[in-house]
Formats: sequence, structure tokens, C-alpha cells
Amino acid sequence: MSDLEGLGGATNAITLPIDIFIIILKSLDLKDLLNISYTCKLLHAVVNDWGWSQFLRQHERQSFTLHSARSRWSSIGQFIARPLSRPWPGKLQPVLAVSFSRLLVAAGRFIYSYGVQDSLIEACGTRLVFEGSYVLTLGRGFPERDITSIAFLPDAGEDRTVSLGFEDGYVEDVYLPPQDKPHNRQRITVERAPDSARHYHDGDVVESISCSRDTLLSISQWGIVQLSNLSSPSSSSTRIDLEARSWTSYHCMSATTPYAAFGTTSSTPLSLHYIAPYGLSPTPSIALHSSKPRPSAVYGITSALPSSPLGPSDQIIVSGWYDGAVRIHDLRASDHSLRSTSSSSLPTLRPVLTLRDPWSPEPIYSVSCGGGSASFIAAGTARHSVVSFWDVRQPTRGWSVHAPGNDSSPVYSIVLESSRLFGATQSRPFVYDFGPGVTNDTYPSIAVRGASTSAVRGRAGSTDDRLTLKSNGIGYHVSKYSHTRTGVL
Repeated sequence: MSDLEGLGGATNAITLPIDIFIIILKSLDLKDLLNISYTCKLLHAVVNDWGWSQFLRQHERQSFTLHSARSRWSSIGQFIARPLSRPWPGKLQPVLAVSFSRLLVAAGRFIYSYGVQDSLIEACGTRLVFEGSYVLTLGRGFPERDITSIAFLPDAGEDRTVSLGFEDGYVEDVYLPPQDKPHNRQRITVERAPDSARHYHDGDVVESISCSRDTLLSISQWGIVQLSNLSSPSSSSTRIDLEARSWTSYHCMSATTPYAAFGTTSSTPLSLHYIAPYGLSPTPSIALHSSKPRPSAVYGITSALPSSPLGPSDQIIVSGWYDGAVRIHDLRASDHSLRSTSSSSLPTLRPVLTLRDPWSPEPIYSVSCGGGSASFIAAGTARHSVVSFWDVRQPTRGWSVHAPGNDSSPVYSIVLESSRLFGATQSRPFVYDFGPGVTNDTYPSIAVRGASTSAVRGRAGSTDDRLTLKSNGIGYHVSKYSHTRTGVL
């Protein structure tokens, strides 16, 4: 619910209409907005709902791995596609985490760390340098378990403390020590400590972790949810059971009424639970509807950025569905709400926008928001390593692109920034860079054979990757297509 709702009686505090006041906010600087938000509840709500997002649209936004964000992307199809590593042994389900200083790729028992460094060329984006890897182990004699989820935890800007979810049900806080010899690309062994785990899901696979402010939320494969306060380790965590096959979670503590959203396979695949001072509500507060009565599943959930054209990010929920759709729900949109006459029925909210790739009905496994003017939504699909893009300002002009190598894998995890998208298939991580000044030094080099038609050495005993280097020697050829009737990009 918007901060402005319920404050209608306070409009006498100022004589100007709210619409005029919103226009005035556009010309104010950061200090003025902050001071106005302290004056009264009404103006605090106006600044919170409109002032901050307008300010971010008009000023340069900070992106995780980029010093400055481009105001717009290059023309459709104009980008550099790069693999970030050689293929991993076997088929894995990797997950990504990005901070201001590094990109982490968790695959199997390993975490691959890529550091963010200043560019060697003025006015160009930052460089991504492979630092080394970490292997998580329980010790000799114990069966090893894969990492299934990852999230950075607050650690005073060091960006070395992460929360890891494992397939054996544990959620553990892990410190990743610096690489002593980063140029040698060390592999550091990190001992797990399940006895001091933050959450335990009774041996069930941890599907998803999210961190918001000082809280950590985790969900297991069969619907056990735990929410804990990071600033008070001694306090007990809230634990509820969704009683459904569960895939993903997202929570927001900055909203007027904090909430958690869960993606499941059920008759209500996307549900929202309010977070009260006593903890997480055990029953759903709202069902985010798909406009289709049959059961489905939701595999990915995220929110819009603060400067998105969609509005206040804490009121926007973006989700990827089994039927191949990306749906956007606006918690402020009362005209899209449906309420049954039965007192026992759950209130539902219809999507304000539904996005699809008409050429690919595959399920959506991962979603992320960002891009030029924070107006793009990206979705990783379940087959053929396809990532789809939409500009919410022109939602019918979407397009899709395969990951380098064009393998048959799902895109399990993506992170969209202002002019970069990081993704990961079952074989390796990759990047699309829409920014200027990309050189051979911008991303890690990988071992290749030959020249422009070279192939990266693949796994032992397997066929080589179908990677083809472009004539510029920087980007790799990838297949892409438009969502228009012809499919031509």
C-alpha cells in the first residue's frame, strides 16, 4: 500500500494540490528533499512515493560494477557478448551475487570470484578480473554438498561475507578471505560450520536466500521459510510452512508494510505475506494473480529499481512464471484487485503488465530489472540459454538473445545493471555489455584455439564449445531475434 493512502485528511497541511507539489519536487536537490520529508507525515509520504524516484531519474545512478550508468542503452543488438570462463565439468545450477567490488558465481561446491577494478582507459567502464576460487567443504570423510543459493551480507563495505544455502538444508554465514596471490588464481578451501548455521531446513534443499536491510529470508524446496534478524543473532527466527513445492523468495523491509513474496507450484503460485514486528505472517495476505485459473509455478521474483518508470520499487513485484510470462504487479493498483464475496477467500491482485516472448513458450527461471533509465526487464528462460529483454516504456518491442555458445541449458541466474547483464547457464557465466569502450582488458581472457573462428577448450571427453569470436577480437557471435511477427532484429 502506498504511503499516501490513509493520509487524505492531512491535505490541509499544505495549500497546494499534491500534483503541483510533485512537480515542484523535480527541481529540488537531495538536501531539500530530505528536509521536506522531515516536516510532516504527508510531505514525508509525498517525497517517499515521488521525490526520490524523480531525483534518481534526473541524476546519475550508482551501479554495482560500473562507476557511472549510461542514460540509455545502445541500439538493440549493439552489445558485446563474452563468456567469463571455460565450461565447468558436468552440468550445474549456478547462482550469482553482485556487489560494488565483486561478482561471485557459485557453482557446485565452488565460488568463483571476479573483482571490479578501475578501467585502464579513461571514461570507460570498470574491468572485471578473475581473482580466484573458493571450495566449501565439510571436511574429510563427510559427503560434500552443493551451494544452491547465495547473498551478500552487510560487512562494512568489505563485500566478503556471504550467506550460503546448501542442498543439505543449512544456511551458513561464510567469510571469503582475500586471495594472497590473485595473479596466480588461487583456490582457497573454506571449512563449513553447520553447527553455527543461521537457518536449518531439516535436510531440505535451500532454494532461495534474500537479504533486506538487517534481515535474512530463506526458503527450502518443500516450503519451509525462515526469517531472522542479522543485527540480533540471539533472537529466534520466524519459521512458517507454505506446504507447497517452493522455488524462490523475495522480501522488502523498506516498504511501508514490510512483506515477503514466495514463488511456489500451487493454485496460488505467487503469494505475499506481511512482515509484522513479531515476525512473518504464517498465512498469505495477498495472492498475486496470473489471470489464469489453472495451477502454475513461479520461479523468479525481483523488484523494480528506485528510479524505474514503474514507480516506487518497494511497491512493484516482477515475477517469472512457468507459462513463459513475466508479470508485473503493483501493490498500489486498487483497480486491479479482486476480492471474493466469501470471507475465507484470499484477496487477489491482477498484474498491471504481462510480458512474453512470442517465439518461446519456455518457463522463466530468473528475472532482473535495470538497464538504461532503469526501464528494462530481463528474463532467463528454461531452454536454449535464451535471455529476453523488454523496455517497460515500449513493452511490445522486446527481443531475445542466446548466451555465448548457444547451448541447450536454462539460464539459471541473471543480474541486470545499468549497461551490463551477468548470467549463468549450466556450463559457465557470461556477460552482455551495452556500454562504450569495451576492450580485450575489460573481461577475463579465456583459452582459445586459432583466431577468429576459434573454440574454447571444453570439458574433458566432450565436444568443444560452439564459440565464434567476432572480427573485432572482443565479442563473440550470438543468435538474437525480435519479438515482432517476423522475428528479424
